[in-house]
Amino acid sequence: MPNARTRKKLGFIGAGWWATSNHMDVFKQRDDMEMTAVCRLGSEELQQVKDIFGFKYATEDYRELLAMDDLDAVIVTTPHTLHYEHTLASLERGLHVMCEKPLATSAGHARSMVEEAVKRDLHLLIPYGYHYAPFIQEAKGLMEKGEIGEIEFILCHMASPIRKLIEGKPFLSTNSAGKDGASGQVLFEPDPATWADPTVAGGGYAFAQMSHSAGMAFWLTGLIPKSVSAFTSAPTSKLDLYDAFSVQFENGAIGTFSGAGNMPDDLGFQLDIRVFGSEGVLSMDCERARLAVQRHDGRHYEADPPDGAGEYRGDGPPNNFADLISKKTMTNWAPGWAGMRAIEMIDAAYRSALSGKTEIV
Repeated sequence: MPNARTRKKLGFIGAGWWATSNHMDVFKQRDDMEMTAVCRLGSEELQQVKDIFGFKYATEDYRELLAMDDLDAVIVTTPHTLHYEHTLASLERGLHVMCEKPLATSAGHARSMVEEAVKRDLHLLIPYGYHYAPFIQEAKGLMEKGEIGEIEFILCHMASPIRKLIEGKPFLSTNSAGKDGASGQVLFEPDPATWADPTVAGGGYAFAQMSHSAGMAFWLTGLIPKSVSAFTSAPTSKLDLYDAFSVQFENGAIGTFSGAGNMPDDLGFQLDIRVFGSEGVLSMDCERARLAVQRHDGRHYEADPPDGAGEYRGDGPPNNFADLISKKTMTNWAPGWAGMRAIEMIDAAYRSALSGKTEIV
């Protein structure tokens, strides 16, 4: 068992619903991690988090947390529009960072964060829990082997049961959209403002959920977005509930990305990616846990994942991050650059929806 001097010391900037119901519980179970410092607004809530998870230090000012000399890494789980400020400050202090999705709310900020991590040789991981399903990782391996040849077209779709959140209504985390926390305990319900207030969320469904599906699509393919033409719809909310993007990529490929925040509350998520190449097609579906490659030469392949294999894995990202910073692995399954590509596309899509024109990334 690692002693206190060998444990990696973690700081949390943000301690709301998902941080306390998932991330903290995963790290607390590891004997090589120490829950050292936590920052959030609200003195009563802050003390509650400190007592329950055994943090040694608690503050409402993230600058005080970053001024500590002995931290190794920071987990950023603040509202979307604060990710850039808190992550960049942490990286500049020489700390590894796990930053919640979306990585940022502008392409320029996302690039700066990734560049800073690369410059300082620091790990930057985004909690994309779907990446930790074995059949998803198998899909990544198939793409890296070039099983479908040169990528020519991609289809990426996601739908979620979060309409109430985007409408700014109370939302119980015990429904299907929030039952995946590692601990099962819920200290704080999701704050609707962080999903529905434009000044806090920065955007609607595209930032809140398509950052997952788009991040996976770019991670699987390595495509670089070049231009985007987009429509968004907000029939009952201030921010987009539905999204439809047409995208052109640097290699000449094209694709469509769609999102819908209107699945029934008692049902799960849809996440479907299909990649068409010069030699075949890769089809991947998280809802039905399906992975197949159909090749023009007849050498087809279909995986056989068990039922439920496509469910979101909340424990995957924290454990991967812990293994990275403790040097137990060098594989980052949800790297910052994938989230950066997603934000480059979404940033251009939001500009296109406003301008009515195709926008350059």
